[in-house]
Amino acid sequence: MTAFQHTAGTAMECLSIPITLQKEPGTDSEGREVLRCGFKIGGGIDQDHTRSPYGYTDSGVYVTEVSSGSPADRAGLKMHDKILQCNGYDFTMVTHKKAVDYIKKHPVLNLLVARKGVTST
Repeated sequence: MTAFQHTAGTAMECLSIPITLQKEPGTDSEGREVLRCGFKIGGGIDQDHTRSPYGYTDSGVYVTEVSSGSPADRAGLKMHDKILQCNGYDFTMVTHKKAVDYIKKHPVLNLLVARKGVTST
């Protein structure tokens, strides 16, 4: 089994890439100050991965967009990376909303990701 065919709640052994992402200050569409990370995610244990437009093979949390020049881009995060952990928190067992809320809450994200072709065959 690979990180990309993982069943939530089961043990997994795989190589991972550590990424440290320092958010930067910005403003949202309503003019409020926010910390920006520059990426979007899809997936989660409450989502149907068979409906993913990207063909994901499990209910993990995946990076679906990385903005050019953003903190995520500078840190080395790539589209389709699977987030395994964020600040030590297990992302293989989270809902989409919990993952979004967790990412928004922290100014620094210490991520462990799996990347096709790098951490698996």
